[in-house]
Order: sequence, then structure tokens, then C-alpha cells
Amino acid sequence: MNTNNKSFNKFSSRSALRQKRKNALLRAVEETGVGAKAVKVKFTEERYPKGPRSRDISAEGIFRESRSGYGFVSVEGEERDIFIPESATGSALGGDTVLIKYHKFLSSLGEEKTEGRIIEILEYGKKTVVGTVDNDVVRIGRRRMNRLFIDVDDAMIKRKIYLGEDGGAVPGDKVLAKLVRGGIYSYEMTADVVTVYGSSESREANYLSILEESEIDTEFSTEELNQAESASREPISHEGRVVRGEIIFTIDSESAKDLDDAVSLKVNADGTYTLGVHIADVSHYVKEKTALDRLVMARGTSVYFTDKVVPMLPESLSNGACSLNPGEEKYALSAIITLDKNGKIMGCDIERSVIVSKIKGIYSEINSIWDGTATDGIKAKYEELLDTLSDMHSLYKLLDKNAKARGYVELDSPEAEILLDGEGNVLDIVRRERGDAEKMIEQFMLTANEAVATRLFGEEIPCVYRIHEAPPKDKFSEFLTYASNLGLKAYKIDAESCSSRELAELIAEAGEKGIGEAVSYACLRAMSKAVYSDIKRPHFGLGIENYCHFTSPIRRLSDLATHRIINKVIFENKPKEKFKSYAKRAAAAASSAELRAQGAERRIENLYKVIYMKEKIGEIFEATVSSVATFGIFASLENTCEGLIPMSSLDGSFVYDEKNLTVRDSKTFFSVGDRISVRLEEADMSSGKLRFSLLGKILQ
Repeated sequence: MNTNNKSFNKFSSRSALRQKRKNALLRAVEETGVGAKAVKVKFTEERYPKGPRSRDISAEGIFRESRSGYGFVSVEGEERDIFIPESATGSALGGDTVLIKYHKFLSSLGEEKTEGRIIEILEYGKKTVVGTVDNDVVRIGRRRMNRLFIDVDDAMIKRKIYLGEDGGAVPGDKVLAKLVRGGIYSYEMTADVVTVYGSSESREANYLSILEESEIDTEFSTEELNQAESASREPISHEGRVVRGEIIFTIDSESAKDLDDAVSLKVNADGTYTLGVHIADVSHYVKEKTALDRLVMARGTSVYFTDKVVPMLPESLSNGACSLNPGEEKYALSAIITLDKNGKIMGCDIERSVIVSKIKGIYSEINSIWDGTATDGIKAKYEELLDTLSDMHSLYKLLDKNAKARGYVELDSPEAEILLDGEGNVLDIVRRERGDAEKMIEQFMLTANEAVATRLFGEEIPCVYRIHEAPPKDKFSEFLTYASNLGLKAYKIDAESCSSRELAELIAEAGEKGIGEAVSYACLRAMSKAVYSDIKRPHFGLGIENYCHFTSPIRRLSDLATHRIINKVIFENKPKEKFKSYAKRAAAAASSAELRAQGAERRIENLYKVIYMKEKIGEIFEATVSSVATFGIFASLENTCEGLIPMSSLDGSFVYDEKNLTVRDSKTFFSVGDRISVRLEEADMSSGKLRFSLLGKILQ
């Protein structure tokens, strides 16, 4: 009976495979309009390409692994990454530095392709893993025995990794483990537990593991603390500085403590504007080749979590000496920017200054003044600033108009605001709202960053630029196809020569049709990532030719580095060439730190979202399809929580349509932006993920 069942199952699987191939052939015949024989030939040529192929080329690079097992290796001198089939990856993991051999060939369509194989692992990129300990029953000879393994959080690692030294961990514990690896052909991989965080169902264990895996250091050394404390006690001196006497004040969130930017404004008799953007002179306190300097280069950025901030600098500086607290004299670098009556930049002076902020302005309070809902107490607080705030609001409107005209790509992507009680428990999750005050400060900072970068570039002074490349053609072409299928005028845009203005107009059109969030999400996935560089290139998303980060040196290495270069070259007459290598090192460190911080911030936010939603398992929600993939549909709730509807859970024979970016069967389809009804089935604290089941499409 068992033998017959096995034979039947084998026959059934083969029959299903033949039917699948037949269906694919029929679809291809229908789409191409040519005969089945011609289509078969095309399939064969694509799978087993004929024609000339280059000799094997050896090269080194870093391996990037996909969820499906295959991967890519970036090789210097090659425009495209080298494709590595799953069968040729050996035991390499993503992040490993590898030696590969690859060749080039022409596909049946005449396109040049590359394919390679990993022949040696030169350096292990991933040395530790974080995951949950589980128990497995394995057979050794005739014996069956229990063996602990680690269920790794990293979705890219699919191998089952058994534990060598368990460190006292038991099933259900979240742990950090050190990988013990063989070589390229050694597929057995074990791990020794280094740290046991506690139960994988506890907030504390998951929180600590995310910090560890993301390499977020939350403590300062004694030397760093002492140096910061000593610097913070230094008395303010006016020597060599301009003492600014105009009305200057900060505008920030109510909870902000590291106030590194303040603003002032004068409307001149001829209708021009003098905008002052006064930034804390952190470089005065963080001297070259000191413990604090090394700290900043290592951390690169402050990290903003749901419940706390991990500052780049000790609090005696970040919240003390460098914070532009009201009523206190502070060192600053002031960018004094002249704008014409239409809000266009005419020039920029940079001064070493001493400033005193009048008040700590709060976004919500200033918004209430402008929308007419301010209380008498708020009006009294800002009485001395009302005329200045009115002029600032007028200038903001000009700057916003100019930004939209030049092609400022403002993606409609909601941010979550997670509300906690005094003990860190989640009370609610809502969408973060941004009023004119927030947008005004954003435009003032953009203006300062552009003005400073333009001046430094014009004088050939090294700078840490913020650059953003145009979208890559392949991904952007897919996005344009998707946008066209939604009825947007994407057919007018060339994927190779798209301007930021064209893209901004497309996003605006999507907003008018009520699909702004969905299109923004898809656009974001197709865009290049902004990075730091010592070489000036345009910022595509902002539509700005010269751009740097100048306005947040308390929390970003990039800004502090630019401040240091300004101080040394402009005010201390040091040779420009001396700081070229420093700008390059700072740009690389800042880019790396930003990725690390963003990943940790996103994972901590997801952890709190899962904790909040865990109490709502079984409840029904209205949601929006935010993305589709081969493995399912992503659904986003009104409170920004997002989860997966696995393809396997859908009733019917649904498939992923890559061309139209939909999930469909013969009766219906789901695409990004569709409104659907879902039920929450699972909230996994360990992975930070939600799982929904689909109840149906909501007709609109």
C-alpha cells in the first residue's frame, strides 16, 4: 500500500508539472501569437543559451543572497552584478567576500548576460546570528536524539543551524550565537551561543537582540564621558565670533532635547529676505584625533527609537552645551542666506557666531497660531514673535512653491506615531501628522543645505555631499508599467531620462486619484537610495544640483564633518587639500551608519507594532494592499501596521503577475491600492511580523 501511494504521488507530481509547463506554453503562444514549436525553441534557448561565451573570468566581490537561494556578486569594472545560481553558491552567506569565476554570453534576444559560481570564501561577512532556540529530533545511525538548533531571524538564512555550545539556552530563548563554519563545500554549519537574552516572547529580549544585531552601542566609555563633560564646562567666549542680536528661536517637537537648529528672518526694504539658519557649532567641542572624534566616526548618527534616543554624543554635549536652549549663549555656525522676493537663493555668508534663542518653539503651538486655534497662553508665549512668524510663513509658501516647480518628489508615505504610557506600554498607534510649522522648518533647512553646498562647491572646498542618483532603469520601468496600469499618465515618461519634475507630477496625479500612498510606496521601492559622498552629484528626489547636510551636527557625522571643514578652511585658513580624504572617510562612515540606524529603528518600531497588535488577534480590519509579491499580498492598516497574506492561504489558484504587479486568478485580482477586509491571524514578536487572512475585496 505504501509503495502504491508513493508511485501514485510521484506520478501525480509529474503530471502536475507537465500540466504547469503546458499552461505556461499556452499562455506564451497566446501572448506572442506564434506557434507552439517556435515558443518551445525560444524557451530552450533562454534556458540553455547557445552562441559564443567568454572564457571564465576570476574576480572578488561581496555576495548578496536572495530569499530564493540564488544571489549576486558586485564586481569592480562590471556594470551589472554577476548572477550566481543557487546550485553555485556553495555554503556562502550574504555579506561574505568571495572569489568567483564567471562568464559572459548572449541570450536568444541578443542581450549580454553574466553567470558565475563561487569557488572560495575569502572572508566571512556574517560571524554571528540572532534567533530563537528550538528542539529537533535527529537520527544518528539507529539512534534518535534531541538536538538544539537556532531558528535564525535573518530571512536570508534558510539553513538549519544546530548548536554546538548551548550556553545554557533552552527552547524558546532568544540568543546571540557565533557561527562555526567550514569552507566553501562544507554545508554543515553550527553555532555557539554567546548571549542568552531571555524568552523570545518578551519585549526586553527582542529589544536587546535587535540592538546587538544592529551593532547599536548604547554606552559611552569613561574617557568619552569625561572628555564631553570637560568640554561642556568651557565658558562661552565672544572672541573671533559675531554676536547675533536679532530675534532667533528654535522650532521643534515638544519632546526634543537636542536642539541643534535655530532660525531668524528679516524682510528687507526691497522685498528680499535675509534668512538666518543658526546651527550648533558642535565641531568646536569635538576636536580632531580625540576620543570624541573617534566616537563620532564610529557611531555616525543618533538613533531614534520608539521609547528613547541613543545619542551620537554624550548628553552633556547633545542635550547640554551644544543644545540651543532658550536664554543661554551658545556657539553656532550661522548661514546668512539672501533670497530674492520670489524665494530664490542669491548668496550665502557663513559666520562663526554666538546666539541666544528667545524661546523653544513647539510645532503644534505654532500650527495652532496659524490655524486660529491657539489658546491665550500660547498667544502670550509667542507675542514677541508673531510678526516674524507671519513673515516666515509667507517665505515658506514661496519655498514650497519653488520646490514643487523644480520637481521636489514628495512621497505620500505615512509615518507611525506610537503612543506609550509611563511604563513603556503601547497605548495606541496613529498616523503622524505634519503641519505647516514642520514643513516650514524642513524647507528652511533644505535652503540652508543647498546654499552651503553651493558655496563650498563654488570655492572648491571639500564637503560631505548628500547625493541621490536617478532611479535605475530596470526597476523604474517596472514602476512606470505599474503606474500606467493604474490609469496614470506614466506612458509620457522615459525610464532612462525621467526628470524629478515628471515624477513629482505623476505622484501628484496619483494623490488626486486617491492612490497616492500606494503609488508612493511602489515608487520608493524603485528609487535609488540617497547616500553621502565626497564627490558632488545632484539630489534627484529634491531636484537640487548642490546639496549637503549642514543643519544637524549634534546627531549626524555628515553635518559635523562639513562644519569642521568650514571652520578649518574658511576661518582658520587651513589648506583645502588636507580635508579631501577626511570628507571621503566621513561620507563612507555616515552612509554605513545611516543604514545601520534605519534598520534598527524600523525593527524596534515593528516590535512595538506587533506588541500592540498581539492583543487584537482574531479581529477584522479594513486595509489597503500596499505591495504584492510571489509569496503573497501585503496589507496596510490605517494605523500604518502592515502584514502579509500568504499566497498559500488564498482560496483559488492565485499567481503573481509580474508584468502588471497583481495577484490574480481566473475570477479576480488584487493590486496595490485595493481596499480589502482582513483578519489578524498571527503577531510574531520574534520576527516583528504580522500575518493576515483575506476576507474579501471592498468595493468602492
